[in-house]
Amino acid sequence: MAKLTKKQKEAASKIDKNKVYSLKDAAALLKVVASAKFDESVDIAVRLGVDPRKANQMVRGVVTLPHGTGKDVKVLALVTPDKEAEALAAGADYVGLDDYLAKIKAGWTDVDVIITMPSVMGKLGPLGRILGPRGLMPNPKTGTVTMDVAKAVQEVKAGKIDFKVDKTGIVHAGIGKVSFGAEQIVDNAHEIIQTLIKLKPTAAKGVYIKSIYLTSTMSPAIALDPKAV
Repeated sequence: MAKLTKKQKEAASKIDKNKVYSLKDAAALLKVVASAKFDESVDIAVRLGVDPRKANQMVRGVVTLPHGTGKDVKVLALVTPDKEAEALAAGADYVGLDDYLAKIKAGWTDVDVIITMPSVMGKLGPLGRILGPRGLMPNPKTGTVTMDVAKAVQEVKAGKIDFKVDKTGIVHAGIGKVSFGAEQIVDNAHEIIQTLIKLKPTAAKGVYIKSIYLTSTMSPAIALDPKAV
């Protein structure tokens, strides 16, 4: 096991491992313990009382964070020529079709989100092995397969993210940067937690929100009180 650095030990000493914090206190504490020289990402991990192996307990959705992610999201719009100007005007970083499909086939995946149209999805099928593992395959459920390309691009640029419970029952999501104000972190965390609550499967029994942790790229995790959110 790797030894903790002096900064990591100092940060860990400020977090009471036997305590669960309110969202407000956790956000404030996170800003205190983050000590990296770069603007660390803020992440949330929510353990749900579901069995992801069962289709009727799968939790997946989208949420628009009030204050965005703090990240410059690179968007590729795979669209027909008549939609290219619309996608560019909305802020897409890369726009095209066959040329980018060829680049992806050759291994290029230097984007965060791919937005496309229903008529183009057939061409993306063969690239599933490349895009799927990287979470880049467009999906109608997340709004990345649509005829309203401009709206989709604008929403992603404004802070719309999609999430999916993993095989261990945990939802991981990036919700901002350490440079955000504590209240901004609170607002973004609250938004995704409330969205998860609304998406509770009817088949899920017992405690639904089992645990919540807030962390930054280099800091220890801070446990939140699930009942307080």
